[in-house]
Amino acid sequence: MNSWKFYNALFARVFMVIITLAFSLYLFGNGYLYSGILILVFAVLLCAEMYSYIKNKLIFYDKTILSILNNDFSANFPAAVKEGDYKNLCLLYDTLKQKQHDGSSKELIYRSIINNIDTAVLILEKENNDWNIFLMNDCFSSLFSVPKVTSWDYLKNYLPSLCNEIEKNGFNELKTSINIKIEQQEAQTFMLQTSLTKSFNKDYCIILLDSIQRVIEKKEKEAWINLMKIISHELMNSLTPIRSLSQNLLQIVDQDHLEPEDFEDIKSSISTIINRSDHLQFFVENYRKLAALPTPNKKPTAVHLLFEDCLKIMSPIFESENIEITNEIDKNQIISIDQNQIEQVIINLLTNSVFALKEKKHKSIKLTTTAQNNRFYITISDNGRGIENEIKDKIFLPFFTTRKDGAGIGLTLSKNSIEAHGGYLSHQTDNEQSGGRTHFTICFIQEGN
Repeated sequence: MNSWKFYNALFARVFMVIITLAFSLYLFGNGYLYSGILILVFAVLLCAEMYSYIKNKLIFYDKTILSILNNDFSANFPAAVKEGDYKNLCLLYDTLKQKQHDGSSKELIYRSIINNIDTAVLILEKENNDWNIFLMNDCFSSLFSVPKVTSWDYLKNYLPSLCNEIEKNGFNELKTSINIKIEQQEAQTFMLQTSLTKSFNKDYCIILLDSIQRVIEKKEKEAWINLMKIISHELMNSLTPIRSLSQNLLQIVDQDHLEPEDFEDIKSSISTIINRSDHLQFFVENYRKLAALPTPNKKPTAVHLLFEDCLKIMSPIFESENIEITNEIDKNQIISIDQNQIEQVIINLLTNSVFALKEKKHKSIKLTTTAQNNRFYITISDNGRGIENEIKDKIFLPFFTTRKDGAGIGLTLSKNSIEAHGGYLSHQTDNEQSGGRTHFTICFIQEGN
């Protein structure tokens, strides 16, 4: 509707100019010279007014479009303009203005999130064939004592080892460890991970850096917090009833006369206190086992003989539970271990497999060994119920157990013993399509091979 108003007004002005010129020519043709000149001047004035009208319209359009191109949305149009000839243009301007504000708000939130994560983040943007810094978060800037620059070449002066490693890889995807020296400090090891992405025909390289020392410290802190929660829970479970029963006993013995039922109460309370004290002592003894793991006394040991001893110990349980044992242990492999410690580890893992097979009709445990790249692997697998996703990260925590009669230190002790040997203990559960077996793997690093 507003566009038609503009066209109608323009058409009226053009029509008036044409009529005026035609009338002026008519007057000139009939000898009315002065009247013709007067009408011609009037026609010129109409042309000037029409030019001014069109120019004002175009200037407003040009200014508004130029503001949009420059992302300048600071103008506020009066209501008369928004409802007049420029209604659609003002609507476009306000729509883009709102989108820019929404985009700015989202960018502010994204930057705030990136600046608050505890990982050094650097995002590079490719322009032509050069890479420049698109974003550097606060963690990166403070960790490496680097100002928030935008030039890649400038950053190379601060962190040459990092920049050279990324350039050497051609700014492609990478996952590795790298030593970086920060100012006058000693070189630190970081986990470096880069990834590439494209948005609106622009290439971006996202660089993530995590200090291995900080990751270890964080994991240790989390482990200590979990351990303290468990210890606090166990202590309160024992101390609270002991305190309550002690107060009850004190009230009973303060009476002037004791009835026969009072003696029964005393007897029952003392029995409960003894039970809770035994439980607390059992808990503390288990904690001492974890804290006082002796240094392994390593000696060359034949792996198949070690397993033969373990299987002899466990054979009555296997027979009573109808568990099929598949023994594929290498009979020629000799490794340097503390036989007593590793024997206990194997018995712990076999015991866990027996427990996992309780509800199975066909029960099987498979023992295998493999050697590869100076590493020797022992795998104990079963077709039991597996490890639920919810507890996968908890099974090696001290005192965590899913068994009513379990102490929750078997896997923790096993893991600590293997790590004391310089190896590691890991687990994996196959999906149902792969047979649904659960594997516990012990890895030993073979020295001198």
